[in-house]
Amino acid sequence: MSKILVIIPHYNKLALLKECVHYLECSENIDFDIMIVDNGSNDGSGEYIFNKAKENNNIHSILLNDNTGFARAVNKGLNYSIENNYDYSILLNNDAYVEKDFVKNLFLAINKNKNLFAVSALMLSYYDKNKVDSFGDYYNVFGWSFQGHLGEDYLELEDDEKPFSACGGATIYNNAILKKIGLFDEKFFAYLEDIDISYRAKLYGYEIKTCKEAKCFHLGSATSGSKYNEFKVRISARNNIYLLNKNMPYIMILLNIFPLFVGHFVKFLFFIYRGFGLDYFFGIFDGFRGIKYIKKNDFKKIGIFKFFEIEIELILNTFKYIVNFLKRHI
Repeated sequence: MSKILVIIPHYNKLALLKECVHYLECSENIDFDIMIVDNGSNDGSGEYIFNKAKENNNIHSILLNDNTGFARAVNKGLNYSIENNYDYSILLNNDAYVEKDFVKNLFLAINKNKNLFAVSALMLSYYDKNKVDSFGDYYNVFGWSFQGHLGEDYLELEDDEKPFSACGGATIYNNAILKKIGLFDEKFFAYLEDIDISYRAKLYGYEIKTCKEAKCFHLGSATSGSKYNEFKVRISARNNIYLLNKNMPYIMILLNIFPLFVGHFVKFLFFIYRGFGLDYFFGIFDGFRGIKYIKKNDFKKIGIFKFFEIEIELILNTFKYIVNFLKRHI
C-alpha cells in the first residue's frame, strides 16, 4: 500500500489552518498522514500544532523559529516524507479546504503512471465555488506565469490536462522522482518555485497532469494579505529572472530575448499603473544581481529536442493566455 503525506506549510493565520486540517480529517476511503510545517508563527499556531500532533498519531509537525520562506518550509516537509519512505507528497495551502475524496482522487491519478512527476488538483474559488482559481499553472514566451482556466466554470473543463506546471497550492508529487531531480530551490524563498521545479521535471522528461475530480476551495492570498504588495511584486520579479536563467540555456534565452523583453516591459508598465513600478524594477535588478548564485540545470543530460518541445509549449501557452484573458474580460 502506498504511503501518502499531506504537507501544509504555515505562517500565522491560525483560523485558516484549523479549517484546513478539519476538512482533511473528514477525508474518506484512504489513509494518509499530515505534516504541518510552521514558519515561526507568532499567533499561537505553534501551540495548536504541537497539541494537534500530540493527540493524533497521523499528524506530525515541524516548528521553525523564523519565517524561512515557503520553499524551505516545503523542503522540510518533503525531506521528512522521503526519509520516512512515503511514496507521494501532497502540498496544500493552509487556505485551501478539500473535499472528502480529494486525497484519494489525487492518489489514483498519479498512481496510474510512474512517469508522472505531479498531478495538480482543481482549485476553485472559495467565494464562487463554480469558478476556477487554478487548474494547473502555465508559463509563456513572454516570461509570464498564469493560472490555468482562471475564472472559468469548472463544469466546462476537460479532465487530465497537461499544464506547464503543477500549482504548489494543491498538488501531489512522486517522491521517487523528487529524489532524482531535487527539491524546491530555497533561493526563491516564495513565488514561482513551483514553476521552477515543474520546468526542471519537464526538462528531464517527466509528465505533469491535472485531476478535475480532486477539488478544493481556495481563499487566495490569505497568508500574504493581497494579490499585489511590495514584497510579492519585488520577489516575483526577481524569481522570474532566476527561473529563466536556471532552466533556459543561453541560446534559448537569446532566441526569446525579444518576447521576454516585451513581456517584462509590459509588466513594468502594468505595475507602474498599480503603484508598484519601483518594486518591480528593483526586483528585476535583484534578479540580475543574484543569478551568479543560481545554479543552472545540467543541460548536457537533456536532449536538444526537449528544448524545441518546451519552446513550442511556451509559444502555445501565449495563445492560451490571450484566450483566457479575453474570456475573463470580454
